[in-house]
Amino acid sequence: MTALLTADWCQYGKDSYMRKTEVYSMDWLNEVDLDTSILTPAPFGGPIAVRRDRSKLAEVKFSGKPIVTVYTASGRKLETFLWNNGNIVETGWSCSDELLFIQEDGCVLTYDMFGNYQHTFSMGQEAQELSVIEGKIFSTFYGSDSITGVAVLTKAYRIFIVSNVKEPKVRRLPVIPGPNVRPNAWAVICKDRQILVLVARGQELYLLNPSEPQAIQQKYLNIDSMNIGTMRISVLNIAVSQDYSCVAMQTDMGQIWIGSSDLDKNYRIYDTRASHPSKQLVWCGTFAVLGVWDSKVTVIGKLDHSLNLNFPYDWPVHLVQEVDCVRVVSTFSTDIIQQVPLVVQEIFRVDSTSPGSNLFEASKQFQKQSHRADDYIQQVKPDLQLAITQCIQAAGHEFNPVHQKMLITAASFGKVFSADYNPEKYVEMCRILRVLNAVRDPKIGIPLTYTQLKEYLTVPTLLDKLIARRQYYLAIQAAKYLRLSGKEDGSHILAHWAFYKVKQTSVDRDTIAEEIASKLGNNPGVSYTEIAKKAADYGRTQLAIKLLDYEPRASLQVPLLLRLGQDRTALQKAISSGNTDLVYTVLLHLRDNMSSLRELQMEIRKFPLAQALYLKYCKEHNKDALRDIYLQEDDHLEQAACYIRDVYNPKNDLAKQVVLVSAQEAYKRGKNDLNAALCDEQLRLLNHQKSLEENFKRGFVNLSLHDTIKTLLEIGEVKLADKLRSEYKVPDKRYWWLRIMTLAANDQWRDLENFSKSKKPPIGFEPFVDVCLERGKPEEAQKYFSRIKEENKVKYYIKLGMHEEAAKLAFAQRDRESLRFIQAKADKSVAVKIAPLLAALEEKK
Repeated sequence: MTALLTADWCQYGKDSYMRKTEVYSMDWLNEVDLDTSILTPAPFGGPIAVRRDRSKLAEVKFSGKPIVTVYTASGRKLETFLWNNGNIVETGWSCSDELLFIQEDGCVLTYDMFGNYQHTFSMGQEAQELSVIEGKIFSTFYGSDSITGVAVLTKAYRIFIVSNVKEPKVRRLPVIPGPNVRPNAWAVICKDRQILVLVARGQELYLLNPSEPQAIQQKYLNIDSMNIGTMRISVLNIAVSQDYSCVAMQTDMGQIWIGSSDLDKNYRIYDTRASHPSKQLVWCGTFAVLGVWDSKVTVIGKLDHSLNLNFPYDWPVHLVQEVDCVRVVSTFSTDIIQQVPLVVQEIFRVDSTSPGSNLFEASKQFQKQSHRADDYIQQVKPDLQLAITQCIQAAGHEFNPVHQKMLITAASFGKVFSADYNPEKYVEMCRILRVLNAVRDPKIGIPLTYTQLKEYLTVPTLLDKLIARRQYYLAIQAAKYLRLSGKEDGSHILAHWAFYKVKQTSVDRDTIAEEIASKLGNNPGVSYTEIAKKAADYGRTQLAIKLLDYEPRASLQVPLLLRLGQDRTALQKAISSGNTDLVYTVLLHLRDNMSSLRELQMEIRKFPLAQALYLKYCKEHNKDALRDIYLQEDDHLEQAACYIRDVYNPKNDLAKQVVLVSAQEAYKRGKNDLNAALCDEQLRLLNHQKSLEENFKRGFVNLSLHDTIKTLLEIGEVKLADKLRSEYKVPDKRYWWLRIMTLAANDQWRDLENFSKSKKPPIGFEPFVDVCLERGKPEEAQKYFSRIKEENKVKYYIKLGMHEEAAKLAFAQRDRESLRFIQAKADKSVAVKIAPLLAALEEKK
């Protein structure tokens, strides 16, 4: 059995093996002729773009214009589209499986794999004017990030590069010194996030660095070990490994120079002894170079002691360089040539004694019910965990599901004898293998290796590739099976499926909306608003509106409804949400986009909450609009209130009489006679104030009635003050207080005394005492003391500091609380006299 597992192995070094595995029989049989076609395969088992090689004669069955057909790696047709743009110089794929076309005019056009145009960028004005004759599309990998770049060679033999097609910034490389001759070959090398170009021209090599002002000439390739002496040779072809660490150069003498990409190390010089150069030269990982001579694929090991292998074919082939292997595409099949992983060698190699090999043999014997299974288990027990790990890892590197099952079964058998083995890696490998086998199926056609998935792509990137191929169901099932969470779960896959559905213009919008809603449901990771935006971008406005009905978040619904011109619906949704900020958003949008404020007011009057919020807004920001609304609604009282606010607004420059008249009329129309009368009184007061201001040359306007009378009293115009008092029926108590305070403030103590004798004060004589004390005139206060009410005399004795008299009066009034208060306030001599008085009151109690 083991011999069958290693039947396709070929030794090419002391302990190294290569194998060729057929992964697909091509579905494109009789459709694609490799002799007359240009194949552009995408990396990582990606699709293959095929177009006719216009430099070769071929029968044209349809239009004379170029036709581009995209196939899966298994030869299944994805799409065919007619090329109606400029002359194609080069075709390639981006890391996200977008098809790039470099045209002669320097434009780079991007399409998806189904022929849908995405975007265009230019390689610069100079490239456009000079025309492009060659182009290269390259990718770089920085951890989980991958970037695609473009380099072009113009007719003037100048090279321009764009390091990232997502952010195209054109840079011109240094000029190659010497005669203006077309390079024999050139290749892009990406090292330490820097893009370099290695150029072979004639017998010279140059390294072009965009950060250097001049091209750097490299050493000649002197093939001394081939007994050619110091003969200088020319490079015809340059192949760079996928990680840009190694380079292989094919010379015009038939040799292949293999070394490091900085040309400092020479690993091997191989003489092909061929009369013509290889059709293709590619790297298989970093350990071998593959070339095509006639119908034979030759594997050239990187090191001198490596053996060279030949894989013969009876038909033309195309080599696809991958990070860890080479895909060999032909009319009939797709094969993978790769180095046999070390862990697989250790298990399946003849006479291997590794723990994994013994565990695998023990599992086979156990299935045969042979007692030898126990012998193998005893041998492997000291290294049982290592053996289990080796079987699990080897299963990942196998393409054949039968072989995978044998190795996984062996690992499962070993776990029985290990009580402390962590099964996480075992479970993870089972899941990964199931997903890998699903995507490798010819119907999907992505022949990924385990190394490519784990070390370069990652599972989320694989899901993105399935999404790009519209394999939504498989992507969702894979995400569920691998138990992905967060942004990597099935939600974003459903969203992409919905984006695809809204593009289908041939399907009724109601049908699409219902289908999307039934699939997505209330999935929290999917936004119906984003799907509606896509529908709107594709011109399907009614579908977008329909989809928004399923969006539960009004904060997302409303802005898009406004963008789609559904103003009334947006207002209704905002009001229903109860979010006032959202209602204000709609109102401000309506204000800015409607032809007139009147139209806005007519619209929002149908929605009481919206109208109330708009009125609140207008009160703070737009008084004119507020008055217009009240006028429109015949709300006379609110109109009057607006006028009143204007009267007392210090920033208002309008004539206050005019505004007050308007307010008075509005109150009359609103049948509020009291407020109308108040407006009339205020108008009369304003007229009085203006007259006073003219007569006395001091400010009266805008003062209150109280302050107007007070000001008149301060300047001695008692008659005018009395007149205003009578006209406006100012209460006597208020007026007396004003007179008292004004006279005291002016130190008119005699006038104050005379005023107290004019007639009986309605406020009593206590205020006279208070104002005198406030002004620091206790002698004046004593003039009114005898006329104070008896019940208040104790308090005023205390205010005057006459504690002994206050105590006697309090004793006479039998007021114990006042006595205690006086005792606390008085000095010690008086406090001593109060003590027996308090005692006497306590006895009488």
